[in-house]
Amino acid sequence: MALTAWFQHFFKKNGIVLSIYLMSAVLLWMVIMIILPQVFMLDFSFRFNLPPGKIGGEEDVYTISNYRFLLFGSPGNPDPYNVIDTTVFFRTILAAIFVTVFDLLLCYPIAYALAIVAKGGTARLMVLSLIVPFWINEILRAFAFRILFGSSGVINTVGMTLGLWDTPFDFIKADIALYAGLGYAYILLMIFPIYNAMESLDRNQLEAARDLGAQWWRIHWRIVIPFSKPGIASGCTMVFMLSAGALAAPQILGGPSSLWFTQIIYQWFNTGGNWPRGSAYAIVLLAVCILFVLFMMRVFKVRIGEIGR
Repeated sequence: MALTAWFQHFFKKNGIVLSIYLMSAVLLWMVIMIILPQVFMLDFSFRFNLPPGKIGGEEDVYTISNYRFLLFGSPGNPDPYNVIDTTVFFRTILAAIFVTVFDLLLCYPIAYALAIVAKGGTARLMVLSLIVPFWINEILRAFAFRILFGSSGVINTVGMTLGLWDTPFDFIKADIALYAGLGYAYILLMIFPIYNAMESLDRNQLEAARDLGAQWWRIHWRIVIPFSKPGIASGCTMVFMLSAGALAAPQILGGPSSLWFTQIIYQWFNTGGNWPRGSAYAIVLLAVCILFVLFMMRVFKVRIGEIGR
């Protein structure tokens, strides 16, 4: 009944022609660009890696060998499980969590300043200062971070000039450049959902809390954060999913020992030429990320509808 009322309201608000166009465009986008590619990749993941001439023949049957390889490696593997791939997988998930938490801690004060503190021209200047740097391509920004954190980069030069350290520090090998680059790459996806949620907060609640003598941290903990929870959940979801699935930044900013799981997927698809195995790895990454996000939403009591607001 609620869905019928929503459709009636939608058609009344936008008109029949525009409503049909919008719904058709969204449906086509979801089916062609999202659902069908994932369905084909799921089907690929349960296939053997056969030459083109044998595809569709008697040998082209379903198998779980690609998923088994991710867990246990090749049949002659002396280890009880696939040490390299599983280690990289869990390290990628943990790194994505770290980047998400880092962005949340960094962006929450900025979003609060934009929504509550800044007014007029100051707020517009802050928004422009955030948006304009993202006119530059993500690849170029990643290379700029590599230059910035390089052994002869700005940070090492300033640090040694000030006497903070004597020899150049390897930010690349320590993964500091990678985490900083990933955090910066998705910073807007964290700021604006939180800002959008905070903007509708009734300022009278903040004033009342201050008048009653509440400390600033209690105001945020009891008023601002609960009210902004949908925006926080939305920003964290996008940053986590994109960080776990990042490829360009790990390729450019990652050190020799900081292999990302998406790089393994890329290698199977391209260098290894094994699309079924690459598809299986990609499906596992997607499924685990979705399950993790749903689990965290349940822990923090956030509904999917609140994220989509």
